[in-house]
Amino acid sequence: MENVNVSLVIPVKDEEGTLETLYEKILEVLESLNLSFEILFIDDGSTDRSFDIMKQLSQRDSRVKIVRFRRNFGKAAALSCGFEKAKGEIIITMDADLQDDPKEIPKFIDLINNGYDVVSGWKKDRKDPWSKKVPSKIFNKITAWLTGVNIHDFNCGFKAYRNEVVKNLDIYGELYRYIPALAYSKGFRIGEVVVEHHPRIYGRSKYGWERLIKGFLDLFTVVFLTRFLKRPMHFFGGLGLLFFIVGFLINLGLTIYKYTTGALIGGRPLLLFGVLLMILGVQFLSIGLLGEMINNVTHGRKKEYLISEEIGFE
Repeated sequence: MENVNVSLVIPVKDEEGTLETLYEKILEVLESLNLSFEILFIDDGSTDRSFDIMKQLSQRDSRVKIVRFRRNFGKAAALSCGFEKAKGEIIITMDADLQDDPKEIPKFIDLINNGYDVVSGWKKDRKDPWSKKVPSKIFNKITAWLTGVNIHDFNCGFKAYRNEVVKNLDIYGELYRYIPALAYSKGFRIGEVVVEHHPRIYGRSKYGWERLIKGFLDLFTVVFLTRFLKRPMHFFGGLGLLFFIVGFLINLGLTIYKYTTGALIGGRPLLLFGVLLMILGVQFLSIGLLGEMINNVTHGRKKEYLISEEIGFE
């Protein structure tokens, strides 16, 4: 199998105006580094001339490889496919719209060579309208706080990984933006580098406000996967215990009130609220127990650890 130092994984969706220029810029940078490399274009259901242009590039340069999806499956699917096909020791992802500048690639490689496992780009001076920048800043602050990964730009598609990282991650849905958090939970070292961000010249953005909503929903998924996957009772049981105790105290207080004053409490909304909280508490505790039972049955089918190094074994 050929030895490849760097693999570039580039999802493509209707970017016919940028591909030729992007290829030339990548070529200029990587050939100057004297590294063996491959460029993997993942055509995620393009409807313009993108595939024809990529095909021409591949015929001209054997280092250009293409995977064409039958339809648009999304960026997570494109990245997962690219990660599976990539042979490089270092894998770099970037967008195809020329907002990510290939001249930044050496920065990522240097940090990977200095011991980081994942290096995330930070579009510090982002060339986007405020309607995208403000929500993104809020999103990044909340994500960093909840995941414990102190980087500034989870949404930046310009990232670098050691091969070992991407081979041990399962990316689906919209989880690609949380790869640093998922990698961090497995013990990989996360770094960040400021990158230049260019305004979009060709085509149009594929993301709108719905992306932000999906992002926050997926954030809860990531927090659960990284903190509570192997101990679901800690999550559901904690909520269940809280609801049950609050409901119990409400009903206890009403019961004491009834027997000390003789007042009727049967029609009080607070009584119904207390009962509802206790029922919710029992339900959450039950879900936690079911989760623990499922976890116990499946435990051992998949390793919970990754080995960094082994010494003395034959």
